[in-house]
Amino acid sequence: MRLFAITAILLGLLSLSPLQQAEAQSRVGFIDSEYILDRIPEYEGILQRLDAINQGWREEIQELQLEIEEMQREFDAREILFTEEVREQRMQEIRQKKRDRERLIDQRFGPNGEYFRQQKELLEPLQRRILEATQRVAERGNYDYVFDRSGDFMFLYTRQSLNLSNDVLIEMGIQLDEQDLN
Repeated sequence: MRLFAITAILLGLLSLSPLQQAEAQSRVGFIDSEYILDRIPEYEGILQRLDAINQGWREEIQELQLEIEEMQREFDAREILFTEEVREQRMQEIRQKKRDRERLIDQRFGPNGEYFRQQKELLEPLQRRILEATQRVAERGNYDYVFDRSGDFMFLYTRQSLNLSNDVLIEMGIQLDEQDLN
């Protein structure tokens, strides 16, 4: 669908007269937010914090899974000895423990889960800094559009001279190595 929209826009621009084309020309640049984030010193610390949170919650979920497996093994080993009432009670306990595990997974990692809230809370200040720096670079360079190539947009070709990522990093006060500047 997106490819269709881009193709339609390009065909529309090609059909313009030379005068209309001159008016329609825009200055376009792009950034690579992943590249930028990788060069921001505090980003690694944020990733480590998120990884520690993630690992702790995964261990908690794994413990619940081991409890469920142990309950199931015990049930399977003794099922023949149970009365129908006890059998149903134990099966209900196992089902409840599985529901508890699923609820915990959803609470921690679901679409509205704690992990994504933590991620947003920790990354939002960096994302805001990148956006503000990008806006300053774009305004200073008279760019009409600046895209993030690490997002949903797919570029089949990008002229490296239009890459504003290093300009954004410099605007943010991030020191770059000589190899990054080439």
